[in-house]
Amino acid sequence: MKTKVKNLAHPLLTALLLSSLLSSCTSRSDKEKTKENTSIESKVDTTLKPADNKTILARREVPVLCYHQIRNNIASDSKRAHDDIIAPDKFREHIKMIADSGYHTILPDQLYDYLVYGKTLPPKPIMITFDDTDEDQFSIGASTLKKYGFKGVYFIMTVSIGRKGRINYMSAAQIKQLADEGNCIASHTYDHKNFAQFNDEDWTTQIDEPTKKLETITGKKVEYFAFPYGVYKAANLHKLKEHGFKAAFILSTPRDENFPLYTIRRIIDPGRYTAKNLYYSINKSFNKTKT
Repeated sequence: MKTKVKNLAHPLLTALLLSSLLSSCTSRSDKEKTKENTSIESKVDTTLKPADNKTILARREVPVLCYHQIRNNIASDSKRAHDDIIAPDKFREHIKMIADSGYHTILPDQLYDYLVYGKTLPPKPIMITFDDTDEDQFSIGASTLKKYGFKGVYFIMTVSIGRKGRINYMSAAQIKQLADEGNCIASHTYDHKNFAQFNDEDWTTQIDEPTKKLETITGKKVEYFAFPYGVYKAANLHKLKEHGFKAAFILSTPRDENFPLYTIRRIIDPGRYTAKNLYYSINKSFNKTKT
């Protein structure tokens, strides 16, 4: 009987040993595969090299619109101010046209990744931006964009936050709500000082302090900037990167060949335009945009 037990135990023990060896090999193989896959994924991530300036400039421009005040004109408005004022009904009509024309709004991070890394954008991308913190950009602008599932970029002039008067400005709570709803909050200096006239102290008062204030309000990083009046000084553009900005926006003047990310073009949608005028202007101004 003892001999029979030994004979039965021997093949059973052999099977268990083989099973253990196979399991060990499989475990090592899986670990090696996982390690290999992780290594491949890491290599893919690290091989994304930023494009040079020439490549960035060669990419098809994305239309970027700029709005200021969304209200009806009043008698005291200057002729120049009319370019920065658009009636609420006309604004809604223009945004509807953009939606009906098949455009999809994008935010600065998407534009940056497209320009720098060649990442794909949605069909017919467009960016809608607002300057100066006017309250109507929240009450009319944001609510209109939301109707079409659009997001916007709000360039905030921090001196005006919460101010009331002839023009009312957004409160900190409204700015935070915009950020919480997925819009981009960005910088437009402290009090709209011309960038070309910056002195050393202005990099603190006009740039660093507004950035800190907006980040405190929103709880999110502020990495984009719009030049007051659309005016820039080429010699100082490198400093924007040093102060934490990934990109900056001008108006319709030519881009700087050495700093294309810091001179991204926008056009104003003037209050005198019809929706048809705007559509024509978008395609004329950003002449590489598909119609």
